[in-house]
Amino acid sequence: MTHDRYGSDVLSGAGSNPARPGSGARPAHHRPARQSRPCPAEHGLVVEEVTTGWVGAVVRVEKSGGMHVVVLEDRRGRTRTFPLGPGFWVDGEPVELTAPVRAAPAAPTRTASGSVAVKDARARVARGSRIWVEGKHDAELVEKVWGDDLRIEGVVVELLDGVDNLADALAEFRPTAQRRVGVLVDHLVPGSKESRLAAEAVRGMPTGSVLVLGHPYVDVWQAVRPERIGLRAWPTIERGTEWKHGILRELGWPADEQADVARAWQRILRQVRSFADLEPSLLGRVEELIDFVTA
Repeated sequence: MTHDRYGSDVLSGAGSNPARPGSGARPAHHRPARQSRPCPAEHGLVVEEVTTGWVGAVVRVEKSGGMHVVVLEDRRGRTRTFPLGPGFWVDGEPVELTAPVRAAPAAPTRTASGSVAVKDARARVARGSRIWVEGKHDAELVEKVWGDDLRIEGVVVELLDGVDNLADALAEFRPTAQRRVGVLVDHLVPGSKESRLAAEAVRGMPTGSVLVLGHPYVDVWQAVRPERIGLRAWPTIERGTEWKHGILRELGWPADEQADVARAWQRILRQVRSFADLEPSLLGRVEELIDFVTA
C-alpha cells in the first residue's frame, strides 16, 4: 500500500478530517463571504447591481418614495433606478452605496464691495461718526453692497429722509472732527436744488466734520446698471411726472400704488450681487464717505 501524506482530502488542513455529509460542519476549504465596504455614489462611478447584473455609471442620487435611490446609466444610455445600500460591486469588490458627501461651500474671500472678507468677524461697536443717506432705498443698497465692511468698521447708516432736512439734522447732531457725518445725496449736480441745500447746510459747520457727496442720478435706482434688469439704458422721464412711477410705466410694471414702487425696488435690488452691478459714480462716492468717517 502507498502512504497518502495529504490524507483523503487534499484541500483540508493537514491532519484534519473532511466534513461528513449531514454533519453540519463547514468544509475546511470554504472561505467566508467578503464584507461590503461603504462607497459614496459619486457621479460617474461605474457599478454593477448584483441581482440583475446591470452595469452602469452613477447619474444621480435622489429621494423617491421616502427612500434614497441611485440612478445608473448603461453604455447605451438606458437608465435604471435601484435602492441605495448594499448589493453592488465596484472593481470586483462588494460595496454598500451611500449618498455622496457634499462639501460645504467655500467661504467667500471677498465681500460684495470687493474688500477682503474677514472670516468670523464680529461687528465693531458703533463709532460716533455716521453716514446719512436720503431714503430707505439708498440705505438698502448701501447695506447690500457695503454692509460687511460697515459692520467691521463700526459705521452706522441712518436715514436723512430727504436733503431738505440736512440743515436741521446737522444742527441737532453737532458734528466735530472726531464725530463726523458723511452724507450721500441724490442728483448732486451743479445748479441743482440738492447742491444748493447741501451748501447751505454745511456752511458754518466745523472744518473736517462734514462731507457731502452725491451721484448725478435723479434717484438711486439709476445707480444700478440697467443691464441687470434687462435694459440698455434707464428711460428718460418727462418733467412733471413722478420719476419712479414713470419708470415703472416705461418698464410695463404695476405703477398705481406705493406698494407697486416698493415691490419694484425689491425686484431691482435682488439683481444686485456686488459692486460690479453698480455705476462707478456711486461706488466712488460711498467709498470716499466710508474713508471720511473712519479716518
